[in-house]
Amino acid sequence: TGSSAAMAKIASSASGAVLAKSATVVSQKGNDMPRTWHQDEGAASLNSEGLPNAGIDYYVSSKTIEETMAENPSNKPYMVSISGKTLANNLDMLKKISSVISENPNNKIAAVEFNLACPNIVGKPTIGYDFEQMEDVMAQVSSLPCFSGPKPLFPLGVKLPPYFDRPHFQMAADILNKHKNILRYAASINTIGNALAVDPVAEMPAVRANGGYAGLSGPAVKYTALANVRQMRELLHEDIDVVGAGGVQSGMDAFEMMLCGARAVQVGTCHWTEGPKCFDRIADELRAIMEERGYASVDDFRGKLKEWSKDGAAKSRAARVAAKAKKGGDVKSSGGGNGAGANQSVLIAILFAIIAVLLADKFQIVSL
Repeated sequence: TGSSAAMAKIASSASGAVLAKSATVVSQKGNDMPRTWHQDEGAASLNSEGLPNAGIDYYVSSKTIEETMAENPSNKPYMVSISGKTLANNLDMLKKISSVISENPNNKIAAVEFNLACPNIVGKPTIGYDFEQMEDVMAQVSSLPCFSGPKPLFPLGVKLPPYFDRPHFQMAADILNKHKNILRYAASINTIGNALAVDPVAEMPAVRANGGYAGLSGPAVKYTALANVRQMRELLHEDIDVVGAGGVQSGMDAFEMMLCGARAVQVGTCHWTEGPKCFDRIADELRAIMEERGYASVDDFRGKLKEWSKDGAAKSRAARVAAKAKKGGDVKSSGGGNGAGANQSVLIAILFAIIAVLLADKFQIVSL
C-alpha cells in the first residue's frame, strides 16, 4: 500500500508482513480517474492505476519505515516493492536500497519484491511474458554487487504475471531456477491483464485510462491463481518459496492457496475494499479451519493437495448436502417453525446425503 499512515494500519493488524506499494524512481500520480472498478456483488475488480506512488526515496527512508512500523509489537517484516519503467530504473533502485541497508545496519528493510508483472502501464511490456527479456533482466540483477557475494545483502522476491500454458510455466521457472542463489520467493499471480468492464447505461468502458483495458483481480482470478501457485511449486527449486496472490478474500482462500504449496499469501483487492481489518478476519478464519481439521501448523497441510478420488468426491458431496440442509433448518427455526420439524428436515437431508453417496459409489456418479 502507499502512505506510512496506511501501512501502519496493516502493521498493527494480524498481517504477517507489510509490503509497500510498488515504487518507481520518482513519484508519479498514475493514470486519470476513474482508474478502478468494482463489480457490485464483489466478484471482480479492475484497476489501471499506472503505478501511483511516492517514489523509492519515500519507501526506503527511515522516517517512513519508523512511522509505518511503530505500532508493530510482533516485529513483522517491512518489505519494499519496485517496478521501474526500464531495466536501468530497476537496477538504480536496487542499488539505492543496497546503499540504505549498507549504511544503516539497523534499518528495517527485510526484503525487496521486484515486480515483473505489471500489465497496466500504457505502452510498457510485461517482463514476465517476454522470456528473452526476463532472462536478461534476471542476469543483470544477479550481477549487482549486493547479490554477487556468497550471501545476498537482502532477500529478493519477484512478482509474476499469470501463465496459462504449461510451456510458459516451464520457461519462467527455468529462468528463476538459474538464480535460486539470490531469489527467495516468487509471488503468483499479479492481475490478469487487458480485462474490460462495460458501463451499459453510459455505453462506455467503466475505467477511463487505457481505453478501459485494465488488470482483473478479486475472486474472479482465484482459480487461475491456484493453478499458477501449484504449477510454480511443482517447477521451482525447493529453495524458492511460492507466495500465493489473487482472489484471497477469506481464511478458506488462504487454506486453498497453502494446500497448493504457497508459503504465504498476499491480500490486495480485499484490503482495498474492506480495509486492514480483513487481515484479522482472514487469520481468524484460517485458524478456525485448522482447529476444525486438527492441524497444529500450516506445515501439516501446506503443499499436500490430494489426488482426486471417488471417496473424496463423495465426502465433499455429503458435506455440501448437509450444509444446505443445516442452512434450511436454520431458516425455518428463525421463521418460528417448531424445533422438531427443523431437526426432522435435517435428519431427512442427511439420510438423502448418505443414500446419494452410496449410489454415487455404486454407479460411479461424480456429481449430484
